[in-house]
Order: sequence, then structure tokens, then C-alpha cells
Amino acid sequence: MSKIVLAIGGNAIIKEGQKGSIEEQQTNINESCEPVLGLIEQGHTVVITHGNGPQVGNTLIKTKMAESVVPAYPLDVCDAETQGNLGYLIQQAFRNKMVERNINKTVATVVTQAIVSKDDPAFETPTKPIGPFYSKEEMEEILKTEKLTFIEDSGRGYRRVVASPKPIKIVEKEAIEALLEKDITVITAGGGGIPVIENNGMLKGTEAVIDKDFASALLAAEINADYLFILTGVEQVAIHFGTPQQQNLLEMTADDALRYMDEGHFPKGSMGPKIEAAVLFLQKGGKNVIITSIDKLQDALQGKTGTRIVMQSETAVTNN
Repeated sequence: MSKIVLAIGGNAIIKEGQKGSIEEQQTNINESCEPVLGLIEQGHTVVITHGNGPQVGNTLIKTKMAESVVPAYPLDVCDAETQGNLGYLIQQAFRNKMVERNINKTVATVVTQAIVSKDDPAFETPTKPIGPFYSKEEMEEILKTEKLTFIEDSGRGYRRVVASPKPIKIVEKEAIEALLEKDITVITAGGGGIPVIENNGMLKGTEAVIDKDFASALLAAEINADYLFILTGVEQVAIHFGTPQQQNLLEMTADDALRYMDEGHFPKGSMGPKIEAAVLFLQKGGKNVIITSIDKLQDALQGKTGTRIVMQSETAVTNN
């Protein structure tokens, strides 16, 4: 059986158009459990990571609105708070589903720190979208009183962006491996992990949000995972996306992926970071990355759909 790291996006937990109530998040997480439980029942070792973009943005809004009453939290503490909140919801959902299906396994969440470099250029150029979508008018109103950076996000509106440095090391790697050796299903690296800077062995949080796909790729490489699944809203990666020439890719090599990215097929605001994370895992010795939607997990693992990215392959197959 395989060791699989599954990276679930924060937007799968708070879907577009939702307010993000706990009830909404619980419903979405429960729906996401089913395909993953299928892998666990088959005997695969599963590590679950997740995004926190919408959640950490909402937490910052609450912190800002309450700062006249209670002290505001820095961004790294908001990362930790959402990692704990989401870990709890995911952990409980999986535990309950396992009881229903008579799966005798323990689920544990590890609040995870990820070391980043203080010299990472990302601190000078914020790129990571967090929080809700705003109309242009709403954004302009916010900018009258706040010194924030916004970008237009995939035609869905404007979102705040913050620094997103690349993770260098997962601090709790040994703890995660110890749990996996006990056959415990682990939820970890939530929101990409809490960004920390190391100085003479000492750690200190920093104002940033790490991309969960990069953190997942790093974690998958560090624990020698057989597969990294990057779960997204589409069944397959495509070139010429949204045009009459669109081609869905069943498989491509890392070199193909980088070439397609250079040609502009994978924008930075959508598929680009996922492709970069996939290549990072392969460059660090990983064998298989599969990008697909969560409902297609089983079919993608069997090679029927999804987009498999490998270091080298004799042929790259397209599925029109």
C-alpha cells in the first residue's frame, strides 16, 4: 500500500458564495471525507493537509473589528488559530465517519510550523490571496482607511494578498512520522503551516501565509510519500484552458509542466502554484503527483482521470 499526502484547498471548506459558518464548513468537510475514507479502507497511509485562505482572512477581519476591545493577533497567530480550528473540524468529521464505517483508526492533528527564510523576496511582494472576495467598490472603500494590497483573483473579485514565502523545513516532521508509524491518520501543515524564522536554533513567527501546496510538497518529500495529491476544483489540468483548443492532460513530465507554465498556460493566480509545487516534490525525489478534484480520487489513482505529473515519461497522453 502507498503513503499518500492529500492537499485540500481552503476554498473546498468554505465554498464560493458561502459566509463560512461552522455549519457550512462542517457540511463541506463531511462531503470531502468520503473519497478519502475509501483510500484508508484500502489500506493506504493518508496524510491530510489543507488550505486556510478564506478562514485566515475572516479571522483577520474579526481581529481588526475587535481591536478596540481585545488586542489584535499577528498574522502568524491567526495562522495557528485557523490551523487548530480546521484541524478540529476535519479530525472530528473523519473520526465520526470512521465510527459509522467500523474503521478502527485514530485521527490526530499536528499544529505545524514551517521554517522560512527571512531573506525570502516574497516579503517584499505580497502575492497570497486570503479572505473574502470584494467588488471593486468595496475594495476602494477599504483602501480609504487601510494600507493593504489587493489583487483581482481569477475573475471572481478582489482579495487581499499577503507575503507567501517558500517553506524550507517542516519543524514537526519527526512527530508526524512517529504518528504514521503507529498507523494514525494525520492532519498536518494546515494552511501551509505557521511561518517561522529560525535564528541560532530559536524560532519566531513572522507575518505571512505559506501556500499549502508548497508546504504539502515539502512535507511529502520529507516523509517519502509515494503520492502527492493536489486537490482542486477541476478534474484535470488543461492547456489552452477556456478556449476551443482546450486540451485536458492525463499525464505530463516535470519538463512539460515547466514549459507549459513558461508559455502562460498556468497562471500564478490559479494553477501555477500547484504546478510549481508538483515539480518541487518531484525534484526532491518524489515519484507521482496527481492533480484532480476530490470526488475523482479513486479514478485518478487508477490512472483513469486526473493529471499525473512525473519526472520522466516516454509519452505524455492528452485526453480531449
